[in-house]
Amino acid sequence: MANVTFSSEVMPRDITVYAVAGDRGNLLALAKEHHIPIPFDCQDGECGSCLVEVKHLTKGVRYGIALTEKEKELLKQLGKITKEQLMDAEVNDMPPPFRLACQCFVRDEDTIVTFEGDKTLPVKGPTLSIAAAVYKGGVQVHTMDDFLAYAVKVEEDAAVHFEQLAKAMADCGNKDVAALFERLGSYSRLHLEEAKAKCKRHDVTLTLPPSSAWPDSETPEKTTLWAGDPSLSRLGALKVALQGERRGFEFYYAIAGTTTDADIRSVAKEFVREETAHVEELKRWIEQEEAALRLKADASATA
Repeated sequence: MANVTFSSEVMPRDITVYAVAGDRGNLLALAKEHHIPIPFDCQDGECGSCLVEVKHLTKGVRYGIALTEKEKELLKQLGKITKEQLMDAEVNDMPPPFRLACQCFVRDEDTIVTFEGDKTLPVKGPTLSIAAAVYKGGVQVHTMDDFLAYAVKVEEDAAVHFEQLAKAMADCGNKDVAALFERLGSYSRLHLEEAKAKCKRHDVTLTLPPSSAWPDSETPEKTTLWAGDPSLSRLGALKVALQGERRGFEFYYAIAGTTTDADIRSVAKEFVREETAHVEELKRWIEQEEAALRLKADASATA
């Protein structure tokens, strides 16, 4: 057994819970089980929303653990891991103080987990990841044509992937989800044509940064989930779509928040509103699908 103490300014007091080491549960799952308000979004090490600081209290005990590549990359983007800590993690499997709760598994040692709470939410709309909120690099947008050229790529990327998802869902008999993806794909095509019409100079060689592009269509979600049970493939496809749309949302959100050009900001905000609607719709579908799967599992258990 391990004592895990959660501490944050957003909580009225610290809360200590008992955790079973080795049950493959991560800190985020433990926090959710005990209603600890650690912010989260993707739950897969992609967004950085569940950043926490972990202090080890058990004297003489410090268990090694291998960090995933995506967690190391997110921690570097957030400025929460030093070169020395990164070397220690890669050579000695020693975890750094800051971790992603969704990637940090409970070990047989007492710890204090500190988090700041979610300070990155817009007034309305999906969560903006901490990485996107603090990242100062990325693409350079100086003119309206620069912005529209990237918008063309973002919408083209979304349209192609929605069409692929729609075909995959239709092929395995999930017609309602296929119709959803076809509709969202048509919206992306419409936005694509609008951006092309407004763009006076379209750079066809332009490429999106990996953080703004959709996940590769040949990901494990496609090869494993789509080939299996149709109900699982529905959920997997919806989550892939949500991840892609969230990346588009964060791209436009970052441009709207950093550009000094009032016209670019105005157009970027229009795209933000549209992407927000798509993200929220996909989240509702995912919630409904997860609820249906839980009911199915409960029915099977009582049969």
